[in-house]
Amino acid sequence: MKERILILGGTTEAYVLAEALAAHDDLRVTNSLAGRTTDPRLPAGETRIGGFGGPEGLIDYLHEQRIRAVFDVTHPFAASMGWNAYQACHAARVPLLRLERPAWTPEEGDRWDQVEGWDEAVNTLIQGGPQRVLLAVGRQELVPFAGLDDIWFLIRAVTPPDPMPEFPLAELLLSRGPFDLDNERKLLDEHRIDTIVCKNSGGLATSAKLIAARERGIRVIMRQRPRRPETPLATSVEGALNWLEMRKTQWRCEREPARAAG
Repeated sequence: MKERILILGGTTEAYVLAEALAAHDDLRVTNSLAGRTTDPRLPAGETRIGGFGGPEGLIDYLHEQRIRAVFDVTHPFAASMGWNAYQACHAARVPLLRLERPAWTPEEGDRWDQVEGWDEAVNTLIQGGPQRVLLAVGRQELVPFAGLDDIWFLIRAVTPPDPMPEFPLAELLLSRGPFDLDNERKLLDEHRIDTIVCKNSGGLATSAKLIAARERGIRVIMRQRPRRPETPLATSVEGALNWLEMRKTQWRCEREPARAAG
């Protein structure tokens, strides 16, 4: 009998984890994608797209599908899904592991302003005077910056914002990572960027802009990650696989007494 595993995914790590788990003959893997990206790349295993309907809907899904373990491998800023998963798995008594890439940390030469939210980021920008800003915050979080009429923005997003907020001074650049260092250097130079606004997503796919900024003495306004529930945590796919192996050992031990009794 195959054990059913649910991956709450969408990140690079989720695709790698799904590929690794799909190679296990004793597992049946289902990937859940939020559905915010059009024509997403499908991971290994089965895929469902769309929300569950809050913690209650996820509880029902866990019971109906007889899910044995859940991996929360959503984006570090997908805090709502993280809390929903925590509440649902706790109520359904299903083991939950959070797989999260390490956060970026400032290094020597960095000029970071670390902020807790976008209002603080906007205030920090205002205090800096007129600027040319690379805005790399995702297409759904542009509104707080749209009213700044003396700052020029280069808005980088994977897909067009819908609707697009009205920026007095802005250019939209549609581009999907990973971004290499040479191209990031070129981007900052050609657009004369003096400030970057971004999230502390971590990982290698979008970190080159931080290296290029360090080299040029460019200021970075970095939003810190939202608080997540305290759950078992892995920072690598290998760590997540080790955690699952411990769960599988436990499941085998639970089945042995049942077989003996039968």
